[in-house]
Amino acid sequence: MPAYVASKHGVAGLTRAAAMEYAQWGIRVNAVCPGFIRTPMVDLMIREEPQIEPQLAARYPLGRIGNPEEVAEAVVWLCSEAASFVTGHTLVIDGGRTAG
Repeated sequence: MPAYVASKHGVAGLTRAAAMEYAQWGIRVNAVCPGFIRTPMVDLMIREEPQIEPQLAARYPLGRIGNPEEVAEAVVWLCSEAASFVTGHTLVIDGGRTAG
């Protein structure tokens, strides 16, 4: 687990450093850190072990696993003019799990 945590912090640090480095050229750098998202791999895991879905959902304050569309919509926003003043940000999309 320490290596996983260190790598996550590394992504956040690299995002901030790259944002500072490339801002002078108008390049924005942000990171997206999703929680457990319903992907084909997750769906397969749930089909093989159905009891795991409620266990996973219980880890999130919103009480469910995220959907790929929710991550995609956040990425589209980050890439849009609506987020033109956002750089160096790590956007966590995890149903509130890291909030508490």
